[in-house]
Amino acid sequence: MNPYIDEDLQTLGEHVRRFATERVAPGFLERDQTRVLDCTLMREMGALGFIAPELPQAFGGQGMGCLAAGVIHEEIARADLSISYINLLASLNGQILADHGQPHVVQPWLEKLTKGEALFAIALTEPRGGSDAGNLRLRVERVGDEYVINGEKTSISAADQCDAAVVFGRTGSTASAAHGVTALLVPMDVPGITRNRFDCHGQRAIGRGSLFFENVRVPIDHRLGEENKGFVQVMQGFDFSRALIGLQVLAVARVALEETWSYITQREAFGKPLSAFQGVTHPLADFDTQVEGARLLCLQTLWLKDKGLPHTAEAGMCKWWGPKLAYDVVHQCLLCFGHGGYDHGVMEQRLRDVLGFQIGDGTAQIMKTIIARTRAGRQFVPA
Repeated sequence: MNPYIDEDLQTLGEHVRRFATERVAPGFLERDQTRVLDCTLMREMGALGFIAPELPQAFGGQGMGCLAAGVIHEEIARADLSISYINLLASLNGQILADHGQPHVVQPWLEKLTKGEALFAIALTEPRGGSDAGNLRLRVERVGDEYVINGEKTSISAADQCDAAVVFGRTGSTASAAHGVTALLVPMDVPGITRNRFDCHGQRAIGRGSLFFENVRVPIDHRLGEENKGFVQVMQGFDFSRALIGLQVLAVARVALEETWSYITQREAFGKPLSAFQGVTHPLADFDTQVEGARLLCLQTLWLKDKGLPHTAEAGMCKWWGPKLAYDVVHQCLLCFGHGGYDHGVMEQRLRDVLGFQIGDGTAQIMKTIIARTRAGRQFVPA
């Protein structure tokens, strides 16, 4: 019995799992090879209400809460982590647009996003700064009733496939650090934008790449939040996405464990099933315990957010512990399958996919610093 998943959420999860099993899982390996995100699948998810269900109905959502988004998110992720990026990017960007955008500007975009008709990227990281996200160089200058953007963003998920992006740029002086940053909604079809794609180790269907801005102009009303305060205001939404990421990667770990427990009861060595050997079962039992605990932490974090309670430290815990644990779990499961796991296939792709989250969206070191600042006080934990 899970204290955070009531009967309605359990029914929702079962509904999403059926869809994920029938529609998402079959293309898992093929999408890794083609590196193409299935737009038809995205629209199907939107039609079923699976994308950003936590958004208000006025913005195209279901008004279901963040726990519901988490339940949907993990069921899609267990079928294909790359496809679950649709949910992750929609929830993160959707919240930013709904909370900080001009309604007449963001509402059409939010309706497209929740219907699966538009994919958003979050353009924060730059070549000079990944973890040091407040040290941005992309320049945003106000000219009349427009902002003019010049610079580069890199390691951006869905860079070459997104329809729009939330772009963070510097409007203040570099000395003002995070307090001189402004966030903008930038459609990808405006003149002056070019983009490329990296050849990444995993998460290949969603992909990562760079965005280049050369005298890109967007109207003033595309600003999200206040000028020079975008980083401070908008980054608060990352607590939500960090909990979702924890559920996302742990869903992969959970399905890997399920398959491995089943496999070791069938595969024999020395006249016994592998499950008869403690050297096989004890590591799995250890990891199964940790995964259950980590998942509860992620659900608790979303519950706290739904209640309007502080959850920054918990979100940081989800983000550093979940990806590391998931990688270790899938690695152990792969070893149990022997060369059958190491060969190109489901298990080795899972290992490649979950690894990326130890790098992107905040490293373990940054997350632990956030936790320390929350617990001890920022003044006692300097940058």
